[in-house]
Amino acid sequence: MHIVDGALSDSVVIGGAVLAVAGIAYGLKRMDLDRIPQIGMLSATFFIASLIHVPVGPSSLHLILNGLIGLALGWTAFPALFIALLLQAAFFGYGGLIVLGVNTVNIALPAVLMGLLLRQLIVNSPPKRAAILGGIAGAGSIALTAVMVGVSLALSGDAFIPAAKLALLSHIPVLVVEALVTAATVYLLVRVKPDFFSHAER
Repeated sequence: MHIVDGALSDSVVIGGAVLAVAGIAYGLKRMDLDRIPQIGMLSATFFIASLIHVPVGPSSLHLILNGLIGLALGWTAFPALFIALLLQAAFFGYGGLIVLGVNTVNIALPAVLMGLLLRQLIVNSPPKRAAILGGIAGAGSIALTAVMVGVSLALSGDAFIPAAKLALLSHIPVLVVEALVTAATVYLLVRVKPDFFSHAER
């Protein structure tokens, strides 16, 4: 899901940076300081889950769990994911600093959308139904991220259209795995900590 430096046009990089700054600013505005430990934990979860990645053209495949993060954090997912992406780019060279804004938007915006669409349904559901909704959130966030990665590449020039198509197709296995992992995690959290998703920022 990480697009590397040099793969995008200047206009896409600038547009992504502007959107990322807006999302981060709004996320910080909505952040509950009492939930910083939880935010840090989920940011670290993304950081660790996405360390194992498989390069695919100008992008890469890996778990990201942005559906779970969106359900738990809402708009605060933007700053949480930005920090993790920044550290990955700085210490491991994943993605890049120039495309940091685009990568943040591509991963955080689907997380926020899934959270807005499904969080309240999960809060009001028994564990098994919540797990199914969690799976939908996990799969949906990956699908949206894959589409956004593809669009980012396609907007950067016709030469990147084959890479954009590859990015979409190659994320199908990730979508399935993310759905299963998120469903299992939501099921567990709803059973042992029913209020986990109740305090997410909107």
